[in-house]
Amino acid sequence: MLVIIAVVFAVRTTSKGKHLMNHIRGIVKNVVSTPDYINKEGDSIATRVLAIKGYKRKVYPKGSFQEYLRNYKLKKYGAPIINYDSTKYFAQHWHDAILEVPVPANGLQQCADALIRIRAEYLWETNRKDEIGFNFTSGHYCSWKKYSEGFRPKIQGNKVTFHKTAAANDSKSSFYKYLNLIYTYAGTLSLYTELPKIKVEDVTIGDMLVKPGTPGHIEIIVDELVNDQGEKLFLLAQGNTPAQNVHLLKNFEETSISPWYRFKKSEAVYTPSYHFEEGLFIRFK
Repeated sequence: MLVIIAVVFAVRTTSKGKHLMNHIRGIVKNVVSTPDYINKEGDSIATRVLAIKGYKRKVYPKGSFQEYLRNYKLKKYGAPIINYDSTKYFAQHWHDAILEVPVPANGLQQCADALIRIRAEYLWETNRKDEIGFNFTSGHYCSWKKYSEGFRPKIQGNKVTFHKTAAANDSKSSFYKYLNLIYTYAGTLSLYTELPKIKVEDVTIGDMLVKPGTPGHIEIIVDELVNDQGEKLFLLAQGNTPAQNVHLLKNFEETSISPWYRFKKSEAVYTPSYHFEEGLFIRFK
């Protein structure tokens, strides 16, 4: 009996117990010291988070999704995570930045939805509106182009058909109504099912760390460093449930490089709010 207890204790200590201790240490360190790689005056991801010595930011083409995310605007340093109902989220210790992504009061824009919004707004702002479209969890594709022409889904269980039942409207307000529709019928599982899977060694800015499921969770890479040996470091941001500000995550597992993360093949990824048992990554088309 004592042997069984000892084995169980060892397992708990080396997995979730270890993560819990690292989480607590990370909280303490961030409370009592100033983060090494944070520029409090920075108003974008690229200016808020400094590169680590020996690394430099990987260069991507101007106008690319990677550069769009890297230069995403931030609220002032110290801004809290606010829920869709204007209340403060209970955990204010795990972020280093708040992205300027508005949070609708309807509560629909949760973890996957926030990333869908960022991608859709990028395509809108770069005049690639015809590429905006996402699968419902049922597998049916819903494009902004058809929505703007007045087509709406008729949903009966897992059966979805589209019919022209509204006047054509390609305005920005109509675009956000379209996104609310996507938030309702898409999510972490549909993104995982729909999008290409990326190997850990090939991930880059814009790729998403995902645990598919209902519920599952998803986070997005928003910046990237590389050194002369080809070793890479990344920044992660997330929306969450309840719907709330998209925020840049600290790294409580390796506080010496926080908020940067490193990913290794077949290894779990621990972030302040979620434990990914393996590094599954997907990429927007």
